[in-house]
Amino acid sequence: MTYFSPWTAHEASALISVPTVGDDKYSRGVLGVLTGSDQYPGAAVLSVEAALHTGVGMLRYLGPERAASLVLQRRPEAVTSPGRVQAWLLGSGMDPVDRDTEPMLTALAEGLPTVLDGGALDLHEHASGPVVLTPHYRELARVLDVEVDAVASAPLEWARRASEQLNVTVLLKGHTTHVAGPGISIGVSSAPTWLATAGAGDALGGILGALVATHTDLIAADDTALARLAATAALLHGLAAERASGGGPFTILDLCAALPATIASIIAA
Repeated sequence: MTYFSPWTAHEASALISVPTVGDDKYSRGVLGVLTGSDQYPGAAVLSVEAALHTGVGMLRYLGPERAASLVLQRRPEAVTSPGRVQAWLLGSGMDPVDRDTEPMLTALAEGLPTVLDGGALDLHEHASGPVVLTPHYRELARVLDVEVDAVASAPLEWARRASEQLNVTVLLKGHTTHVAGPGISIGVSSAPTWLATAGAGDALGGILGALVATHTDLIAADDTALARLAATAALLHGLAAERASGGGPFTILDLCAALPATIASIIAA
């Protein structure tokens, strides 16, 4: 097992895709997003906001009608018609009990790199492409059918177990984020304690979705790429939160707004 602890801006900088003069909106990466629900429509807004601030050429939002309306009010550049995508973000802000499963199964059948969050975590077995799960302790305990206290007491061990047992990459959320994938485990601790707030996971999913959509060739060539991208997403999430906080409370939209400057600082360094 290879260890990267802590994951730093130096490692992350190599996994941020900077457009060139020859790029267009398609070559820069197209992310498909199925997040939010009638109960939690704000999750859709936050995941889209975070993804766009991280950098993709296009984002297709294909979630529920009410959430789509809110997404377009906030981000009119989001596309709400189906079409070709290079990666998927599924499940943030959904309840697995009353979700619309069929569109997510259709997406998973495409064989594209996919981020599974929230209400889509249990769909990993339907994926025909590489998958990264982004659970918190309770969600991972539910997926593995173990006690929450067991996961909380040994998060790195359980992230590894889940990765091996489910044949996926796992980003286990917490103040220290633990990432495990084939032959690799990474620890990321960059977030202020103020980040323990509703919507933080939705933004993290959007950041990771954008990174995955802009690195599909790397993911196809390197089994450890998803884990390294997940660690980079966690680092960006934490550093943007720190920038937004300035030592005090902040909102998740503040975090999203801080992402471009956070990314620029990592690239410059």
